[in-house]
Amino acid sequence: MRECISIHIGQAGIQVGNACWELYCLEHGIQPDGQMPGDKTVGGGDAFNTFFSETGAGKHVPRAVFVDLEPTMIDEVRTGDYRQLFHPEQVISGKEDAANNFARGHYTIGKEIVDLCLDRIRKL
Repeated sequence: MRECISIHIGQAGIQVGNACWELYCLEHGIQPDGQMPGDKTVGGGDAFNTFFSETGAGKHVPRAVFVDLEPTMIDEVRTGDYRQLFHPEQVISGKEDAANNFARGHYTIGKEIVDLCLDRIRKL
C-alpha cells in the first residue's frame, strides 16, 4: 500500500490544501469531523487510506501538515468547517510573518519553526 503525505506551506499552500481536503472528504464520503457514515463500506474499492489515517476511534485524519509563519491563514483552518478533521499537531503556525523578506524567513523566523515541522512530518 502506498501512502501520500501532503505538506501545505504559506498562504497559497494552505488555501489550496484546505480546498483539496474538503474535496477529498466529499469524494470519499468522509464527514467534516472525520467520521465515516455507517452506511458506507470501508475499503469497498475506495483507496482513501492513501490519504487518510484511521484512529482507534474510527476517525479519519488526513496525512497532511499545514505550516505558515503568520497565523492568520492557519487560524482559518483551525476555525473553518473542517476544523475537527485535522489533528492540532499537524497545523503549525509562527507568531509573525517574514514580511516578504527571504533572508528573514530563512535565517531567523523560519529557523525557529523548521525542526518542529520536520518532527511532525516524521510522525506521519
